[in-house]
Amino acid sequence: MAITQAVCTSFKQEILVEGHNFTNGAHTFKIALYSSSATLSASTTAYSSSNEVSDSGTYSAGGGSLTSATPTTSGTTAICDFTDISFTSATITARGALVYNSTNSNKAVCVLDFGGDKTSTSGTFTIQFPAADSSNAILRLA
Repeated sequence: MAITQAVCTSFKQEILVEGHNFTNGAHTFKIALYSSSATLSASTTAYSSSNEVSDSGTYSAGGGSLTSATPTTSGTTAICDFTDISFTSATITARGALVYNSTNSNKAVCVLDFGGDKTSTSGTFTIQFPAADSSNAILRLA
């Protein structure tokens, strides 16, 4: 099993034909955490609870809702950013995550590979998104 960081191929097609509205809460985007037993990649099309980490603290099945900023541009690249998210009082071991659109049939947006297991023990598990610029934003269309 493997988690491979990627913008999901289905998302690339869907943004051309249907709604994924990232503008200030127009759609609800969520992030679900997965164990190293999960298989997630560019071919992931939707959220699944298979190999999702167990409920703990403020983390529950389906993950947490993300706050997105209105998409903008940096140079000639369109970018989208999310506010960092934390799950408190949680005992979690996660290898990666899936960002998905819960407003639009739980369709996959992107897979995050943490590069190894990340753990919190009765503490805070935080996902910190990169700078919102053309080289680092979590979602970039160049």
